[in-house]
Amino acid sequence: MDFKDTHQSFYRYDLFLENEKQNPNLLSENKLLQKVAEEVAKGDELNVQDAVAAALEIAEPQTVINQGLILGMDEVSRLWNEGTYFLPQVILSSDAMMTGIALCEEKMGKASDRKGIIVSHVAEGDIHDIGQMIVNALLRAAGFEVINLGVDVPVDQVVQACLEYRPVILTGSALMTTTMSAFPRIAAKLTGLNRNIPFVCGGGAVNEEFVNSFDLGIWSRDPTWTVGIANEVLQGYSWQQLRTKWNA
Repeated sequence: MDFKDTHQSFYRYDLFLENEKQNPNLLSENKLLQKVAEEVAKGDELNVQDAVAAALEIAEPQTVINQGLILGMDEVSRLWNEGTYFLPQVILSSDAMMTGIALCEEKMGKASDRKGIIVSHVAEGDIHDIGQMIVNALLRAAGFEVINLGVDVPVDQVVQACLEYRPVILTGSALMTTTMSAFPRIAAKLTGLNRNIPFVCGGGAVNEEFVNSFDLGIWSRDPTWTVGIANEVLQGYSWQQLRTKWNA
């Protein structure tokens, strides 16, 4: 069965037929790596396996990841920013990328290089994870390892995960005003333990004024903001500097 036939609920809403009439963006001068990037951008989890296998015949696994799989997700990020792609396409592309990474890691015999660890969760009492799924997909595409604690995560479990994994940033999502009160409680416990981890918060219920009312908090208006914030932590930015830059 054709890939698209098995995913009609996704493809009938996007602009794939329009995109296929155009020449794809040139993401790599190497035809095989270009093919990997294209299949990731299409969200074609089946074809990406063949594309990665072919690329691994001529390139090192980490090269296939950096110059094929991640470039494909960079294109997805661009299309997301332009409003061309939405949740279904982002998730399909993220799954395709992770399938390709697994093949590369199998060839290497070890996990691929990651920029750093990020702990992600949906606030205690909240089960709405669509926003979190998008953020996690883009963070993984940017080269981070995401520890997803899931939905309705107790405050103490979030704090314990931060102590265990020592993440670059902590992310939290809340759709309901009744659940976002968990965020300042998490931040207070982390500061009490002298763990000044930038805490990036977002979601339908969350606004800049609320997040800026407690230490460590940085409001993220858009999933791509979270990626930008995480990258700047690696450059040495403190949570105070990040708040000033992103929430000024």
